[in-house]
Amino acid sequence: MEVVEIRFGIFYEHQLPRPWDQGEEHRLYKDALEQVEIADRVGFDYVWEVEHHFLEEYSHSSAPEVFLAAASQRTKRIRLGHGIVQLPPNVNHPARVAERIATLDLVSDGRVDLGTGESSSSAELGGFGVRRADKRSQWEDAIDAVTRMFVEEPFAGWESRYVQMPPRNVIPKPLQKPHPPLWVACSRRETIHFAARNGIGALSFSFVEPEDAARWTGEYYRIIESDECVPAGFAVNPNVTVVLPMMLHEDEETAIDRGIDGAHFFGFALAHYYGTTPHDPGRTNVWEEFQERRAARGFDRDQIIANAEALNVNVGSLRGAVGTPDQVADLVRRYETAGVDQVVFVLQAGPNKHEHICESIELFGTSVLPRFTEGREEREAAKAERLAPAIEAALARRAPARKVPPGYRIDEDAELVRARRVRRGGRPAGLRPALSLVRDEARSTARRRVQQGLFRLLDGRSDAEIERRFGPRAQRVFFAGMARQYDPSAAGGFAGELEFRLSRADGRTTVWTVRIANGRARARMGEAREPALTIGTGTADFLRTLAGTTNPASLLMDGKLKLRGDIELAPKISEMFGGPSPY
Repeated sequence: MEVVEIRFGIFYEHQLPRPWDQGEEHRLYKDALEQVEIADRVGFDYVWEVEHHFLEEYSHSSAPEVFLAAASQRTKRIRLGHGIVQLPPNVNHPARVAERIATLDLVSDGRVDLGTGESSSSAELGGFGVRRADKRSQWEDAIDAVTRMFVEEPFAGWESRYVQMPPRNVIPKPLQKPHPPLWVACSRRETIHFAARNGIGALSFSFVEPEDAARWTGEYYRIIESDECVPAGFAVNPNVTVVLPMMLHEDEETAIDRGIDGAHFFGFALAHYYGTTPHDPGRTNVWEEFQERRAARGFDRDQIIANAEALNVNVGSLRGAVGTPDQVADLVRRYETAGVDQVVFVLQAGPNKHEHICESIELFGTSVLPRFTEGREEREAAKAERLAPAIEAALARRAPARKVPPGYRIDEDAELVRARRVRRGGRPAGLRPALSLVRDEARSTARRRVQQGLFRLLDGRSDAEIERRFGPRAQRVFFAGMARQYDPSAAGGFAGELEFRLSRADGRTTVWTVRIANGRARARMGEAREPALTIGTGTADFLRTLAGTTNPASLLMDGKLKLRGDIELAPKISEMFGGPSPY
């Protein structure tokens, strides 16, 4: 793997665990702005700010453009990254995205990076009425429209299933030409491929080890340089970023004491909102649940001890970059060798203290960052020169900017009539589309019932109790239901057999096979003939993993989860069979 230049960023969810005192949110934002000022001064390259809605405690960051605008006036050089803007039109109309991004680019003197995504949490999708099955196609539709709004003058209009807009000159235009660099949120291998096919940067939130990241970056750049790459925008942004929790101190044990609870809360709260855990708005206390259940869900504080020779991102529990400057520098070097272009650190997480975050940022600037700056510009230039022919060829495959028909004039009455006609045409008409909608809604309702039932089965019960309730008869019903919930759109074209080997405390093992072919899944008891992937684990751990209440990485590290075959299939199994995945 070619060693590339590496950049550094800090990442904000604006986490605020309960209890909340008066003024806590105000202090949270003011502290974050002070931290960004320090990061700018010591040499960090990016600040990334997420957009989330309704995810109390996990993310109080619903208007990143406002925070980044404030940061732009308190900094001089750090780039301002949306990580991410949610593009489904029910959340953000494409014209409003284009206007806000261009304005921020102007007031920041051209320092904006536009990260985009779809969201995947039930709280957000349901809150804005976005159907899970449509969110990817909505992203593809919206990113095309937004980038055209940046470059077309005037914008030539839009008619799609999701957005209808007549020609308008969308102003202002961004300072960066043709537009700010584009990124997309990624949580698994298929979305890394998706980013490369669209010629945009990959923001990876999967806490992947450096050695695994090497495979991802290799595949990403192979696609960037192939005919598969058809840019979503009017420029190509070939970059791969990984996100990690971080806390830095010269003494390893102090770094752990200051930062590991924040790292673990970040992972726990992520699983809370993107798994099947019930949530009552305004009443569920995620921080209390974390304190009570962290160890059982794969975030065991006792698993993280000092005196590590080298940092592994996941070792028993999520650790990330919590350690000494030498340990973190070694971890970054491994990512650099793996071809990763940017490492972004989450410091503001859980109960992490403002003063400790500021100390960590300062220490990184003096003790880690200087080790990676020598020769950076030369390596960046060499990378740009190497990719230039492929980028030129990719942009030639992108449909060009359009022109408004000659003589077009704004006519409110005619445009409203046309919009109504397009909306009628975009709605399902006739029996088959209507049945499709009914089927999708029925599937969604069934999925919620299965998830609620699964949570009730597991909540507060021991392994032995779960095994008694989930014997062969219950397993037959479960795997049949799992096959019915199969979603071909989440399978990435996979066809073959998945084998599940579920063990019990008494030594018995039950084997099930799910066969996927022709867009359908069928389950049967017994071994697979040619399994693409075999998953071996305890019955209780299997159910907790599907429910999102146990961290599979921790099971893998502890030897409680064994994978044989194509292990790249493992992370997407939950989503293939009706469950959500992060971002």
